[in-house]
Amino acid sequence: MAKPKVEVINDLLGYEGLKIIQRPDIFNFSLDSTLLANFVTINKGDKLIVDLGCGNGYIPIFLTLRTKAKIIGVEIQEEIYDLAKRSVSYNGLDEQITIYHDDLKTIHKKIGSSIYDVVTCNPPFFKYNDSSNINESIYQTIARHEVMATLDDIVKTSNILLKDKGTLALVHRAERLIDVIDVLKKYNFALKRLQFVYSKKKAQSALAILIEAKKKGSNGGLKILPPLYVYNEKNEYTKEILAIFNYKKENTNVKKTKDLSK
Repeated sequence: MAKPKVEVINDLLGYEGLKIIQRPDIFNFSLDSTLLANFVTINKGDKLIVDLGCGNGYIPIFLTLRTKAKIIGVEIQEEIYDLAKRSVSYNGLDEQITIYHDDLKTIHKKIGSSIYDVVTCNPPFFKYNDSSNINESIYQTIARHEVMATLDDIVKTSNILLKDKGTLALVHRAERLIDVIDVLKKYNFALKRLQFVYSKKKAQSALAILIEAKKKGSNGGLKILPPLYVYNEKNEYTKEILAIFNYKKENTNVKKTKDLSK
């Protein structure tokens, strides 16, 4: 007998009034999505934003805290798209956010090209081949591995969608930084901001990288931000992470989100 589909409605971290519909059996938002939504530069004049592979709509909903721009989310998995669409409606954000059930590689045919100010993406982190260690659900496989879209697909699509000087923001595994830089160069993006994310100050290596690039941007001017640490010595979220979550400093005993490994 198939397991029943159980949905939960959670607060969007410490942001009063915002909720997110989740299916713990197939998809929950993760820490990397939160860090990306907080990291990306959104200027006052930005009017159109796209989130590629939007999952259950977490990044688009979070971004409404920062901008009045119109936001489009694109999600290829139908059940997860349905979560996103209903989360948007639950929060009364249908006028600001539109969710498409579509393939990000061809979404420009529906929503237009060279008109967007910002593209965000929390992409699949791992390359996929016949030897990949896949022992999870199809939902998790698509979210974690480059099955439906590769890094190249994502950056290529971002180039098509963005206007010149438009912003692309990504979160990725630190070990794939060279891959990211190579693909950005291939599609004429200039790297502009970079931040390394560590589990703790004593960690031997970074877990993730937050990356921002400009389409047809000028060379040079790269800003490397101070490192971001997720946990302190007591294995509690750091004050920097709590601030992103909109939790008070003393509220350190909070439920952990999924980690940066997806």
